[in-house]
Amino acid sequence: MSQDYNNPAFKKLLQKLQEESWQLELLISGFAIFGLFQAAGPLSIAAQEARNNEQIFIFIILIVASVSCYILLFNLLLHVILRGLWIGALGLRYVSGDIDYEELKYSPKFTKYLKKKIGSFDRYIGNLENYCSIIFAISFLLIFYVIAFTLTIASIALIAFYLIDSDNGFLTIIGFILVVFIVFGMLFTFFDFITQGWLKKKKWTSALYFPVYWVFSFITLSFLYRPLVYNFLDNKFGRRISFVLVPLYFMILIGTSFKYEKSNYITLGTASDEFRANISNYEDLLDKSKGQFIRDAAIPSKVITDKFLKVFVVYNESTEDIIFDFKPELEPAKDLRGLGSDISFENDFKASLIRDSLRPLYIKTLNSIYIFKIDSLRLDSEFVISESKTGQFGFETYLDLKEISNGKHLLNVYRKWLRNKDTLYTKRATIPFWLFKD
Repeated sequence: MSQDYNNPAFKKLLQKLQEESWQLELLISGFAIFGLFQAAGPLSIAAQEARNNEQIFIFIILIVASVSCYILLFNLLLHVILRGLWIGALGLRYVSGDIDYEELKYSPKFTKYLKKKIGSFDRYIGNLENYCSIIFAISFLLIFYVIAFTLTIASIALIAFYLIDSDNGFLTIIGFILVVFIVFGMLFTFFDFITQGWLKKKKWTSALYFPVYWVFSFITLSFLYRPLVYNFLDNKFGRRISFVLVPLYFMILIGTSFKYEKSNYITLGTASDEFRANISNYEDLLDKSKGQFIRDAAIPSKVITDKFLKVFVVYNESTEDIIFDFKPELEPAKDLRGLGSDISFENDFKASLIRDSLRPLYIKTLNSIYIFKIDSLRLDSEFVISESKTGQFGFETYLDLKEISNGKHLLNVYRKWLRNKDTLYTKRATIPFWLFKD
C-alpha cells in the first residue's frame, strides 16, 4: 500500500498517523534528549583530545557531531516544552471550553482588542500544534544543513590539498578552476536559499543556476532531504519558523562568546609561558573527564622534588613528517597513518620486520629534532614511546637536574623543522616549575 501513494486508503492512513503523531514525537524526543545529554560530554572531550593531538580529520568529524548534538538538544527541548504547553491547553479547554470574552466584562475597547489579537482558544491550540510539528521536523533538517556546509568546505580543502598543492601544473590549474566554481556555487546556493528560490524563478537565472544546483545536490547530499526542504518552502508558517531559528542559533553562539574580563593584563591563556602556569602542562592537575588534556608537552607537577624531571611530549602526525624530512629513508612505501582496518589480505610480515629494524633510527632522529632547555642550559633527551595519564600517545624522557639549583625555572621545548633545506626552530612549550630538592 505504501508504494501506491495515490490510493485513498493510504491517504486515510497517513491522515490518521498525522493526527496521532504527537505521541511518537514526544516518545522520540524523550529518548533522543536522554541519549544526546549522554553523548554531548564525551563528544566534546573526544574533540578536545583530537585537537590537542592535531588529528584534524577526526576533530572536524567530532565538531560536526557536537554541533549537531547541541542543535538537536535545543530544538527537542523546545519541542517538549511547547508540546507540554499544548497538552496543558487541551486539558484547560476540556475544563473551561473556549474563551468567553463577555464573561470577563472588560470595556468594549479591550474586548475588541483581545478578540482581534487572541481570538479563539482553539486557534491558539492549533498554532501550538503547528509550532510543535514544524520544530520537530526542522530539527533534523538543520542537521543536514550542517553536514552540507561541512562537506562543501571539505571539498574545497581536499581539492586544494590534492590538486592545487600538487607538483603537476595541469592539476594545479584544474584544482584552481574547481575551487572557484565551488566557492561561487556555494555563494549562489546560499543566496538562493535565503531568497526562497529566487534563482529558480527567473528563466535566465534558472538556466545558469541549474548546473550549480545539480552539482551541489551531490556535494551537499541534498538529494536525500530535498522533499523536506520544499515541503517547508511551500508553507508560509514553515518558512517563518526556519528563518527565525537560524538567526537564533547565531545569537546563542554570539551570546556564549561573551566572558567577564578580570584584568587588562592578567589572563590565564591556553598554554603556559614565563608568566602563566596553565594546567594543560602539568599532569597531576589534568582531569580527562572534564576534557582536560596535555597541550604539546607536560611535566608531572609545578613543584619538583626529585633530582630529575620527567617530560612527556604529545605525538602528532606533523612530528613524523618532520622526521621523514630529516631522514627520508624512514618514510615507508605505504603510509599506515590514518583510518584503516585490521583486516588485511597482504603479507605485512616483511614490512613489519623493516619497521622494527628502522625503529632505533626513528627514535634517534626524534631525539635530535627536539631540544630541551631549562633556563639557558641545554639538556639531552632519551625518548621512549609512552602514554600519558590522560591516555594521550607520545614520548617521554627524563632530564637530569643535578646542575639546576632550587627555585623557579623555565623548561623550554623546541622542535626543529626544515624549510627549503634550512633548519628552523619552533618553540613548542614553555613550562614554569619550582625545584626544591630533598
